[in-house]
Amino acid sequence: MLHFLKSIFTNKKALLAETEAMKKFLIIGLGNIGAEYAETRHNIGFKILDALAEKEQFSFEIAKLGAVGSYKIKGRSVLCLKPSTYMNLSGKAIKYWMDKEKIPLENILVVTDDINLPFGTIRVKTKGSDGGHNGLKDTQLFLQTTSYNRFRFGVGSDFGKGRQVDYVLGEWNEEEKKKMGERLSKSAELINSFVLGGIKNTMNTFNGT
Repeated sequence: MLHFLKSIFTNKKALLAETEAMKKFLIIGLGNIGAEYAETRHNIGFKILDALAEKEQFSFEIAKLGAVGSYKIKGRSVLCLKPSTYMNLSGKAIKYWMDKEKIPLENILVVTDDINLPFGTIRVKTKGSDGGHNGLKDTQLFLQTTSYNRFRFGVGSDFGKGRQVDYVLGEWNEEEKKKMGERLSKSAELINSFVLGGIKNTMNTFNGT
């Protein structure tokens, strides 16, 4: 068992067989590991990647700094990452897998929750501040830029003063659960649009939907 675990964390071989950089993509869903966080608003990044995995029929495996899975679509190779570093240290995992797989900055997409958007609202951007989001703050630190693609999924802001942490670490209400299936399906479509059509087309097609 020790030898097996050591092989996982020391293996330098790339997971993606693709050698052409512009045909490789990294999709990162931000969240916190552990069953207690699985259905919380802060974990929508994980939830969206799980929906994508079901759609594209791939699975996640434990690897260095996160769970990873991959699929191919029309000549593109896509690596999906759910960091195991907890939200506040997400940047370390993102930078590691970008470097390991030699994926260019313009081909990454960070999926995160956003309290500044109503529930289920989709907003894709190519740059911007972290907006007080610790996962984005650490990503910016490791990438040394605010110019990276991010997919913000609205979780609303139905909380009182000083209750933001409780809200984002709280679970979805019944009304949100009813709408979640359609929102996850739309989110998976968005990711494939980014891979196949580029960020600008994706912004034009999905922003505000």
